[in-house]
Formats: sequence, structure tokens, C-alpha cells
Amino acid sequence: MPRTITVGLDGSAESRAAAEWAAREADSRGLPVRLVHVWEPVPEPMAQAPLLGAETHQHWTERVPRESAEDLRLRHPGIEVTTEQLTGRPAEALVRAAQDAELLVLGSRGLSGIGGFLVGSVGLAVVASTERPVVLVRAGQQAADEQEKDRAARPTTAAPSGPVVLGLDTRNPDAAPIEFAFETAARQGVPLRVLHGWNEPYYYPYGMAPDPQVIQMVAQSDAAALTEVLQPWRQKYPHVDVVTQSRSGSPSVLLIDASHEASLVVVGRRVRRSALGAHIGPVAHAVLHHATAPVAVVAHD
Repeated sequence: MPRTITVGLDGSAESRAAAEWAAREADSRGLPVRLVHVWEPVPEPMAQAPLLGAETHQHWTERVPRESAEDLRLRHPGIEVTTEQLTGRPAEALVRAAQDAELLVLGSRGLSGIGGFLVGSVGLAVVASTERPVVLVRAGQQAADEQEKDRAARPTTAAPSGPVVLGLDTRNPDAAPIEFAFETAARQGVPLRVLHGWNEPYYYPYGMAPDPQVIQMVAQSDAAALTEVLQPWRQKYPHVDVVTQSRSGSPSVLLIDASHEASLVVVGRRVRRSALGAHIGPVAHAVLHHATAPVAVVAHD
């Protein structure tokens, strides 16, 4: 099966924003878009209720993916768009769908209850369980504007202009999120901003005044480590304008602050195979909840 940019679709504003983001990404990669709609069967008594009758079922299983595909084809006439219906538990179905995808794109929130499947816990479960890159997209002002446009409006050509922001842990750097960030910045023709947050010496919280010389030494050491980690990637992607920042503070706070001007925030997630189950690290978890830009979570060993 050829690689696709796969979108989890439920009809919400967030999933429509995710589909729009995926179409632009597919265009830049030369890949098709695959819209996946998951229907989770409900108990028979609930299915017979007036608000959950045949018309509602038809809306969610037929109209949502069909109309979304039509909208994308109008807005992005050069992109191949296909739809697929899946049945089962949403998180499990989306994880399976991600296996054959170049990238899985989800809305960062979804409709609650029976109406949709991308409730926060489901989205987090997908991110924690798949080893494919996952991008979560919020429904921002652009998506709201698009809802008001006529379906026959001229195709959109808007492209991201903000930098790609990469959160990097210099102690345990991995190639997967770094390469994802560099490739995305190169493809979009935008700068790459690499952020590394470090903690002040442990004794400062106990009331001792910070020693400026010690702080400067730590800052210089971390900046040097950041430069060393990025050197081979700068050589591989010489046309990417790279800006680095190493400073004291919480990495998640730095990334969340940077997301306000970013076109995409990239964070890594270490794959943990244990009896404790899937897990998302604290930095990725915080960024997913609070970043204003789309967030790409790239799994790595």
C-alpha cells in the first residue's frame, strides 16, 4: 500500500482543520490524503433512540467523510483524496490506520459523547500507542473562517510562514524528531528554531543566591552540546536557517511560548515497551495540551 497522509475525521471543526493541514502537507510531499472515519457501534437500545436513529447514523458514517473529501478536492484540486470507513474502538482503529501512513493527523479536540471519537483521552492514547509520527491540529481562526466560505470558493494556496520549532534534549538526542523537524523546515522553506531548556543547579531552590559564574558555565556547556548535536544536521540541510536557543527553564514552557509564532512544534516521544503500557513524556504531554500551533509527536527508541 502506498504511503498516505492519514486523517482521523469526525466532523468537528478540529478534524476539519486537521484535514486542511494534511492536504497542504500532502501537497508538499507529493502524497495522497486518506480520510478515516471511525464509527463506534452503540448498544441497540441507544441506537433506537430518537436522536440516534437512522438519519444520525447515516450522517456520521456517510456524509461526514464524503463532504469533507469534496471540500478538500475543491480547495486542493491537485491532491488525491480517498475515504475509508472503520468500525471499532476509535483509538485502536486509528493506531491500525497509522501503521500504513507516512503521517497521522488528528484534531486536538473532538466532539464529546457519541457524536465523535477524538475526545482528549482517545487522542492521547493514539499518540502513546503508535510509532508513526502524529500531528495534532487545533481549530484556530483560519479554520473558523473557512467554515464561512462558500463551498465553491477558490482553492486555498495559503502556506505556513512561521518557523518550525523543535524541542531537543541534548542528553538523549535521537535522529527521528531532529530529521523530521529539519525535513519539514526545508520542505516548507521556513526557519528551524531549536529550543533546549535546562535547570539551574539543584541547590538554588533551597534559598541560595544564584552564582552568575556558575549559571554562565552551565549555559555555555549546554549551548556547546546543542551545537554539537545539530552540526551533522546543519551539514545535511545547509539551506535551512537554524536558530538555536539554550536557556534555563522548563522545556515545556519554552515550547508552549514559542508555539505562538510557530507553524509547527516538534517533540519526541520515547517508545516504552513494558507491562506498564503506553506512556507520553511530561514535556510532550504539556505541549499537546497547551501549544497553540500544530504539534508533531515523533516516536523514537
